[in-house]
Amino acid sequence: MEGTHYQVLSRRQPTRDPRRVEVLEFFAYSCHHCHDFEPALDDWQKKLPPDVLFRRIPVAFREDLVIHNELYFALETLGQLEQLHRKTFEAVHGSRGGLKTPQDIAAFLQSQRADPTPVLETMRSFAVAAKVKQAFALATGYGIEGTPSLGVDGRWLTGGSMAGSNARSLLVAEYLVALARRAR
Repeated sequence: MEGTHYQVLSRRQPTRDPRRVEVLEFFAYSCHHCHDFEPALDDWQKKLPPDVLFRRIPVAFREDLVIHNELYFALETLGQLEQLHRKTFEAVHGSRGGLKTPQDIAAFLQSQRADPTPVLETMRSFAVAAKVKQAFALATGYGIEGTPSLGVDGRWLTGGSMAGSNARSLLVAEYLVALARRAR
C-alpha cells in the first residue's frame, strides 16, 4: 500500500539501464539488520529474472564508516565481492574494531588468504572515490534514513520499517518490480 509499505519518490532517480527494472539494496556493513537480512536477500536476488538488475549500494551515516564503502567498491572493482561480501559482514560484526582502519582490513584480508595490497590501493583510487560519491548521491536522492532499504526503478522506496519486516520488504519489492514492468 502506497504511503504505508512503500513510498513514491518525489523525484525519479537515475537507473543504470533503462531497459531493465533496477532494484537497489542500500546497506551498511556496520548495520546488524543488514547483516541478518543478507542471506534472505542474497537468495532472493539470485532468483530475479534477467530483466531485473540488482545492485547493492553501501551507505555510511558516519564519516568513520566511509571506509566500508571504499572496501565494498574496491572488492567489486577487483572481482572479489562474491567470495568476500558476506565474510566482510561477519568480520565487521565479529570483531571488536569493526574493520574501521586499513590495518584492520589488511588483517581481515590476510585471514581470508587474500592479498591486502591491491585492495588497499584500490580503496584509495580515484575510481573508488567516484563510486563512493555516486553512492552517496543515490542514497541522498532516495532519501535513505536507515538500512537496509530497497529502491525500485528509481521511483519507489521500501524497507523493513515500512513493510513490517525485512522479509516482507522483499514481497513489496516484487510488487513494485511488477508495477514497473507494467509501466514499460
